[in-house]
Amino acid sequence: MSSIAIVGAGPGLGAAVARRFGREGFDVALLARDRERLDALVRGLGGSGIGARGFVADVRRPEELAGALERAAGEVGTVEVLQYSPVPHPDFMRPVLETGPRDLVGPVEFSVYGPVAAVQQVLPGMRRLGRGTILFVNGGTAVVPHTERAGTSIAFAAETAYGHLLHERLAGEGIHVAQLVIPGAITPGHARRDPAVLAETLWGMHRDRHGFRHFADDLDV
Repeated sequence: MSSIAIVGAGPGLGAAVARRFGREGFDVALLARDRERLDALVRGLGGSGIGARGFVADVRRPEELAGALERAAGEVGTVEVLQYSPVPHPDFMRPVLETGPRDLVGPVEFSVYGPVAAVQQVLPGMRRLGRGTILFVNGGTAVVPHTERAGTSIAFAAETAYGHLLHERLAGEGIHVAQLVIPGAITPGHARRDPAVLAETLWGMHRDRHGFRHFADDLDV
């Protein structure tokens, strides 16, 4: 049985991706910090006939995240698809001249330590399967740094570099690594940034396995 683990699952993009992959027969592991939110998501997906389970984890605590993914694999099956898409905290988006060393701790924990912990945890299982997909979801500052959003600009750049290195290293093992850049806000009803539209894009990235970086919308949004 195929399974997808969605790190940073919420009622918008995370739920939409769960529904899209669930329609293809995937079991779903949802990871987030809030147990009540997870339980509500699981109930809602269950009402649509999608098998989902929730696992509490804070992406800024690598051991906690790895442990949650280990439990997820034990309960929903080996993770074939990992999506890393938590929403950055507003405090990460400070102007560059007001950003000191301590202000970068959170963004780096969030966008570097978290992804590394998640990938390291699921990669052995993907290798046993002989296939897998790792999907990173980032905002536009991953591509165009913004002087008023220094934390995400710096940390997303590091996350992007990590993802690209994985893309190059793992392609020969049947494991596809890709990044979806979403400029602007995820917006229900938007032609390109509606959660269901983005979920379809992510499904296509998993299915087609072509290239590393993909854009949900124009960068000047």
